[in-house]
Amino acid sequence: MPTYVAFLRAINLGPNRKFPKDDIRRVVESVGFTGVETHINTGNVRLTTSLRSRPKIEGLLERAFAADRGFDVPAIVFTTGELAEIAREAAELNAQHPGLERHYVYLMKDEPSPEAVERITGLASAEGEMVVRGRVAHALLGPGYQAGSVDPLGAAKLLGVATNRNLNVVTTIAEKWC
Repeated sequence: MPTYVAFLRAINLGPNRKFPKDDIRRVVESVGFTGVETHINTGNVRLTTSLRSRPKIEGLLERAFAADRGFDVPAIVFTTGELAEIAREAAELNAQHPGLERHYVYLMKDEPSPEAVERITGLASAEGEMVVRGRVAHALLGPGYQAGSVDPLGAAKLLGVATNRNLNVVTTIAEKWC
């Protein structure tokens, strides 16, 4: 059976959106997924299922999360093969841009249109640049980056439903689960 990794958006932010990893695991198992495992408390969950439709998997997870939590929790799902490729491309981009202050990997529910990609990549500044590859956008933030902001280029609003992880988390998850 195929194995997937779901990245959950907007959880464990403030007092009203708590979703501990043990509860995530419980909810994912309750709707029939197997081999469920979580990584740190930021909404990263591996699961196995006979389902092969990413939108169906995302929808099933999102309905279960909303029923359990009482708030929407967008799920962005990739196969483990896709995640391995994302990690490989992230490492390659990191090597091509020595001296980065930060490298955030934005994982998107849907691939942006060519017009959106042009707008996103056009946001390059002294702080850094965005590189878009399918449903993934890399924020490559250089020495001009001011610490404390995960979206200094203002790209997040152009990505649609997305969540981000730093390079270390993406690499660690790929090594652990792919």
